[in-house]
Amino acid sequence: MPPWNLLDLDKALRACWAADTCSPSDISGVAWRPDNPAWGHCDITALIVHDIFGGDLVVGEVHVDGEPEGFHWWNRLPSGVELDLTREQFQHGQAITAARVVARPPGPLPRRWEEYLLLRERVIERLGPLPEPV
Repeated sequence: MPPWNLLDLDKALRACWAADTCSPSDISGVAWRPDNPAWGHCDITALIVHDIFGGDLVVGEVHVDGEPEGFHWWNRLPSGVELDLTREQFQHGQAITAARVVARPPGPLPRRWEEYLLLRERVIERLGPLPEPV
């Protein structure tokens, strides 16, 4: 099997994001929509990137008009390059602040485990086997 690259992974993730893999809290209202499929996928996308490429998980606070609205996850690859495959979800002036590196939770995620496994399975269908979850 040929080695994966970031372009292959980016294309596969974008093709696999859907309402059933979105964070349940982001499904209603003006949040997740087919024309903004990255919305609500940052945490599980960052974990899948981490499964494949390692590095650090980075989380920051999302603010709108200076008020906290939630959290955003992305990756810092072992090379030091920061990779945020879901940044385009923020289309309404959101700002990301207070970025910090966080340890990956051991074992199954305390929340979002089913969505993570579903997204991971869809990516596997497109690209072939992934490493086992950490």
